[in-house]
Amino acid sequence: MSNSKAAFRQLVFSGVQPTGNLHLGNYLGAIRKFVALQESFDCIYCVVDLHSLTATLVHDDLADQTRQITAAYLASGIDPKKHIVFNQSRVPQHAELTWIFNCVARMGWLNRMTQFKEKAGKDRENASVGLFDYPSLMAADILVYRATHVPVGDDQKQHLELTRDIAQKFNNDFSDRIAALGVGVEMKVGDETVNGFFPMTEPIIGGPAARIMSLRDGSKKMSKSDPSDLSRINLTDDADAIAKKIRKAKTDPEPLPSEEAGLEGRPEARNLVGIYAGLADISKQEVLNEFGGRQFSVFKPALAELAVEKLAPIAAEMRRISADHAYVDAVLKDGGERACVIAEATMKTVRDIVGFLQD
Repeated sequence: MSNSKAAFRQLVFSGVQPTGNLHLGNYLGAIRKFVALQESFDCIYCVVDLHSLTATLVHDDLADQTRQITAAYLASGIDPKKHIVFNQSRVPQHAELTWIFNCVARMGWLNRMTQFKEKAGKDRENASVGLFDYPSLMAADILVYRATHVPVGDDQKQHLELTRDIAQKFNNDFSDRIAALGVGVEMKVGDETVNGFFPMTEPIIGGPAARIMSLRDGSKKMSKSDPSDLSRINLTDDADAIAKKIRKAKTDPEPLPSEEAGLEGRPEARNLVGIYAGLADISKQEVLNEFGGRQFSVFKPALAELAVEKLAPIAAEMRRISADHAYVDAVLKDGGERACVIAEATMKTVRDIVGFLQD
């Protein structure tokens, strides 16, 4: 352990799939967090186009969808000079590390992933190997940069737990080689101090609007695939569309409660209060301190005004950036080259740890 480093570099990694239009849930649940984390961490933000093949194998417009996600990152305030923005397929080390992790992970671990069961449905035998193996690629995405923190939603927490399991098993299985090469870092795992090459990546979870639900059904997550466009606010919507969708959002006949506990059993009310809290960057209780006891006829116009104020400028900037393909492509190329340097440094050491012959 005398050769080990004292700590990992503090680094955030996360990504968004290029599948369809981004919406308010993507912004409040992910992209806005990405922007805030730039102040405290070095950040690597990815458009995960390899992952997108698990949802739709044949894309008519994958390149344009990738540019659109990139434009959303930039329009929201991510700085591609200070941090790294790239698309996943530019860095082949993601796929290389996935194969090694496939040999580290266990079938039982992947079989427990609830998201695979939900997406595969009853016909699991007809699901792609890629969909089943999605969590191994996610682990590689994170650990090829040895990222210490990942902002995740509730639906990805289990995958991050698997990432930690894979990292721990790799560190344990190759502990002697890691020590002999002097490439380990001291870290706490439970009550024990151990020496490992990969970190136990920590989740960053929470916020008043961590999970945004459909505007038409408060029990369902806001989704790009919902057939009703009124169910979501797209990041490309203009001010009139945003106001119309909030005006038509489903509610109940009761006034807003004064305490957060009063939102229980009222999914639409809870969702709209959460959206206001997320956009205003305050707690749900603070929203209710202002609007408790008032009808939705008062609350909805205030929410619409806030949403237009926060989102319309982003939509306009997204449209401007998306139209400049040369600029977006240059950002992704530069980010890919910088990401490759970090990923290849990791993989060179991983190859040595595993015992592959290399120059």
